[in-house]
Amino acid sequence: MLDLDPLLLRSFIAVARAGTISAAAQQVGRTQSAVSMQMRRLEAVVGQPILYRTGAGVALTAAGDRLLRHAERILVAQDEALADVAGKGLRGTIGFGCPEDYLTAFFPAILRSFGADHGGVEIEVVCAPTIELRPLLQRRRIDLALVSLPEDAEPRRIIRPEKLVWVADRPRPEILASRILPLALSAPGTIDHDAARKAMDRAGRAYRIAFASSSLAGLLAVTRSGQAISVVTRSAVPADLHVLDGPLPPLPAIGISLAYAAARPPLIVGTFGGFVARYLAGTATAGGRQAASAR
Repeated sequence: MLDLDPLLLRSFIAVARAGTISAAAQQVGRTQSAVSMQMRRLEAVVGQPILYRTGAGVALTAAGDRLLRHAERILVAQDEALADVAGKGLRGTIGFGCPEDYLTAFFPAILRSFGADHGGVEIEVVCAPTIELRPLLQRRRIDLALVSLPEDAEPRRIIRPEKLVWVADRPRPEILASRILPLALSAPGTIDHDAARKAMDRAGRAYRIAFASSSLAGLLAVTRSGQAISVVTRSAVPADLHVLDGPLPPLPAIGISLAYAAARPPLIVGTFGGFVARYLAGTATAGGRQAASAR
């Protein structure tokens, strides 16, 4: 009987998450041809194809999808066993999804604090909006992710509430007098984009989308130019920009939540997720000014 070599499984997980052999090879520190050979060896062990080629790279077959779940559990169990026997902390790799603004605001402090106690844990970050992170969770490309929820979500799912606000380059910008108000919003389908449009429609206020992007830096740059009004969370407003308390219609609140790829995440993933949740809840309770937006 052939064994499932942990080295093969680690490369396989990297390929499954990256979607290409070349990207996975960079992650595991091997050549592309070496990783391709590893995948062929793994297919020989399981006795059937685990990958198939697509226009953009590779994807998992049904057998590959099943193997991925087993591979993750095997490697987590191995890492936990080694850590327990050696009397050391957790070891392994976590795939973490995070929108750009949450990443900028929270991740440096989270990584610094978590890393102090768990130096053997490597965190691979995928930066993307919530609407792009959820498919990655479903395909197990990442283990967990910070996501945004609408204000009517179950309260128990929300770790940290955030209020959406209108933002401009000055307290009373001249463009407020425009017959058709120019807006700088995040990409369509995000919570803040949809909330802004619904608020304007309900108020009967004419508007146009002058700029739409998933980049928080891009939205703030357009806002600073004075050419548009943007929408971010109140805690995300930089010191040089201004919250407009009127005359624009009120906006809803959103909630920051954690989403997991597995219903019962491995110990290493659950430990990190719990740390992130406690950090966010703690900074919200303390009223700290943290940058975050509703991506």
